Amino acid sequence: MNDFYYTPNPEAVHKIQKWNFELLGNQISFTTDNGVFSKKRVDYGSVVLINAFNINKIPAGKILDLGCGYGPVGIALAKKYTERKFDLVDVNNRALALAENNAKNNGVSAQLSIYSSNIYENVKENFAAIIVNPPVRAGKEVVNNMLSEAKEHLVLGGTLTAVLQKKQGAPSAKKLMKNTFGNCEIIKKDKGYYILESIYNGK
Repeated sequence: MNDFYYTPNPEAVHKIQKWNFELLGNQISFTTDNGVFSKKRVDYGSVVLINAFNINKIPAGKILDLGCGYGPVGIALAKKYTERKFDLVDVNNRALALAENNAKNNGVSAQLSIYSSNIYENVKENFAAIIVNPPVRAGKEVVNNMLSEAKEHLVLGGTLTAVLQKKQGAPSAKKLMKNTFGNCEIIKKDKGYYILESIYNGK
C-alpha cells in the first residue's frame, strides 16, 4: 500500500481535517487529509523556516515553494507579502489539491501557481528565492537533488533557504550547499532545526 506523502498518489483512506494556525501574524485556515505531511498542524521545521526567511534580502521576482505539501509555507508568505508571486510544486497530487483549496480559502489564489513537479522536473522559470523543507524520508538522493539543482533555477542574487534537523542531515546538507553555491550560512538554529541559506552569485 502506498501511503507515503512524498509519492504522487497516496492510497491512505481520506480523513479530512480543518484547523487554524497563526503564521507571520495571520490566522490561516487549513484543510488537510491523510497521505500528506504534518496533517494535524504546521510542522515545527516549517514554522522556523517561515519565520527565518528574509524577503527583504532577495531580488525582485517570484518565489518557489518546493515540496509545498498542502501549502503552509507558500500561503503564509503570500498572505504576508501580497506584492509577491509564488509557485508551489509537489509530487503528491492529494497535497496539491489541498493546497489549491487552502489558497482559495485564504484569499491568495491570485498570487499562487500550484502544479505538479517531481523536484524541478516541471519547473521552467528562474526564481528570486527557493524555499524547501525537504522530505527526509524520501531518501538522501531526493534531498540532495532538491538542494544541488536549485542553482539552475535561481536568478542572480537569488537564495536557496532550506530547513533540516541536525540529526537528519543538516551538517551534510550545509556542506553540499556550500560546494554547490560557494557559500552557505546557518541563519537560524531552533530545537535542533537548522535553517540553511545559500546565495546564487553567478558562479
